[in-house]
This record gives sequence, C-alpha cells and structure tokens, in this order.
Amino acid sequence: MSQPITVAIERRIDPSLHLYARTWLQQGIDLASTRPGFLGAGWVEEAPGSDTWHMLYRFDDADRLAEWEGSEERRRWLDAGAAFAHEARVERRTGIEGWFDAVEGVTLPGEQVQIRVEEPAPPRWKQAVTVWVAFFPMNLLTTWLLGFIPGFVALPLWLRLLIATLLLTPVMVGWVLPFVTRLFRPWLRRGIAPHEAAPDPDPDSQHPDA
Repeated sequence: MSQPITVAIERRIDPSLHLYARTWLQQGIDLASTRPGFLGAGWVEEAPGSDTWHMLYRFDDADRLAEWEGSEERRRWLDAGAAFAHEARVERRTGIEGWFDAVEGVTLPGEQVQIRVEEPAPPRWKQAVTVWVAFFPMNLLTTWLLGFIPGFVALPLWLRLLIATLLLTPVMVGWVLPFVTRLFRPWLRRGIAPHEAAPDPDPDSQHPDA
C-alpha cells in the first residue's frame, strides 16, 4: 500500500554564500514542484547565521520520490550547489517510524511546510509496547467478530490469518496506531531530553506548498 514519504536533509552551507544559497534552495523546490506526486517542500536555517540548514520535501509515494531523486534536473541542481552546500544527514519518514515523530519534529500542517529541530525517537522498547497495545485488542476483536461468520472457524489456519490480517492492517495503519501513539505520547517522550527549541523562521525561509 503506497503512502506519502518525507525526506528531511540537513545541509552545511558556506556562511559567506547564504544569500546565494537561498536562491539555490528555492530553485530546487521549484524544480521538485513540477514532478508528479510532489506534495510540498521547505527549508529553514537552524539559527540566524548558522551554517546548518534543514530542507524537507514530500512525495505521495516512494516510486515518484525515486523518479525525482534520480532525475537529470535534480542532478544538475545538486551540481550547481556542490561548492557551498554539503549534505550532513538525510532521514526518510514513512510507515511505523513516522508515527513516533516528535511534535517538535518535521510537520506538514495543511498547506504550510514547517521544519523544526527534531527530538530523538523514543526507545525501541517503548515503540514495541505501543505497537503491541494497539495490535492486541484489535486482533482479539477481529478474531472474535470473524468467528460469527458461518464456516469461518472451519477454514485452514493460514486462510483465517490471511483474511484477518487483510482486514486488520488498514485499520491499524489508518486509525489505531496514530490514535494510540498520540494517546501515549507523554509516556513515549518521558526521559528524552528535548533539543533547544528552534527559532521562528523568517518569512523568506518558509515556503507554502506548490
């Protein structure tokens, strides 16, 4: 099942070429916005005068993202900035790991793109507990309800599991896991030292979706 994928890139920018870098980054967003599946992009400096900049772009599925990242236009754009912009870290957010993003992390509210310094993910054992808490009651409920279908319990085990998982997976992905992670967020974030809050970006460094 295809789903949107967000790429967050941390770049080091030559401080002497900040004005030029702004134009270069906007050119990259303009190029990406012409590609099929483009959902939005934006960038922000980590702090005024910082050489660390964060850029984000989002596509509606991995295949269209791959088309953009492998395109000749993007290669030429990257070549044009190679002298003053260097990738320091790249993160992709989709599927389960995206459910555990901090509130202060990368967000796409409505038509406005925001990029803020991201908190570390919760410990994996907490992620596992959260997934189990979401999965167990739903699996129990689904199994119980399917038992009312005449002849269902007589089906081979593999077929019963196939039917149950086909029904359960979209419900888990679309509603249950997002709800449970929001519910458990204070516990998930407990004990994680937050990064220093990022400053409000200036109007020139925050861009609406194309």
